[in-house]
Amino acid sequence: MSGSQRSPNAIGGSSSSHSPIPPSGSPHSKTIGPSSSETSYVNMADVDNRLADVSLTGNHCQYEYCGQLDFLPFFCQSCRKTFCLDHRSETAHHCANEGAWAARRRQAQQAKLSAGADRTMRDYVTQKPCASSACKTVVGTSLVPGVHCSNCNRDYCLKHRLREDHNCANLQPIGARSGGSAMADSAARAKSALDKLRAWGAAKKEQANKALPRPAAQQSATARMAALADLKRTAKGDAKVPAEMRLYLHVEAEAASTQAKIPKGKFYYQKDWVVGRILDAAARNLQIPNINNQSSKEEDKLRIFFVEGGRLLEFNEQAGKVLANGNTIVLLRGVGPPPELIDF
Repeated sequence: MSGSQRSPNAIGGSSSSHSPIPPSGSPHSKTIGPSSSETSYVNMADVDNRLADVSLTGNHCQYEYCGQLDFLPFFCQSCRKTFCLDHRSETAHHCANEGAWAARRRQAQQAKLSAGADRTMRDYVTQKPCASSACKTVVGTSLVPGVHCSNCNRDYCLKHRLREDHNCANLQPIGARSGGSAMADSAARAKSALDKLRAWGAAKKEQANKALPRPAAQQSATARMAALADLKRTAKGDAKVPAEMRLYLHVEAEAASTQAKIPKGKFYYQKDWVVGRILDAAARNLQIPNINNQSSKEEDKLRIFFVEGGRLLEFNEQAGKVLANGNTIVLLRGVGPPPELIDF
């Protein structure tokens, strides 16, 4: 008999108080495979669903120096024998097949597919140096996401993202053939788009002039001053902008390319803002979706068309140098980069 005797219980006078009988429906009342337990031994209730029979008749410990009757015995998953609480581990009963359960469990784990099984590595690397020859900054990281230039088809850091900063006009776009028919077709399409924009801008300019009062020549300046005074009185904007720094504009959204909840309005902005910042503010004013910073596709980008000047404005131009009070700007989407950069 084992040296550590346990007090008898009410059922048969043997020691079985080390573990309560698992309730019906609990994880311990289900049959468990050899590799599903964290130990080499399991309670007999987990191996044999006939828990009632085991608790009534009990099993004798099969360790040769023990033989104790136990009503809640343990089953060794290595040698397949039954033992009492004191001899349940492989070391305690000097298991004849020690380590067999651990080997089966290890083989079962190795047979499982790994988390990256059936997946291939990407054949490209997102992290790369800035395309500017004078810069060694790595773009494509969480801190420096990089900006893609759709004109030369290269990726730059934030410092060299603007075209004039990376000498874009003198770079041949990646993937383009010099002197090929593709470049000629692209230039032809750009010229056609430019002609359409100029015609559309001329019509808008004429429409804007018709909206102003048309008195006698000597009174036209006075009428225009009155119209400008009305614009300053009704325009909306950020109250924090100083009065002397305000730029009053008529802002519209072209229905053919841009869906706006507010088609047009009168707003003021700060003169020293760049055109890109005015575009963001104007998009919010007219409630137009603006994804310029989220998409590199030109058909998704919003741009500003200067009606009186008859051209698209660059994002980095200073508004106070190209626009004046009373001018009209129109928001368009998917018209491409400013055509004036293309040399026809």
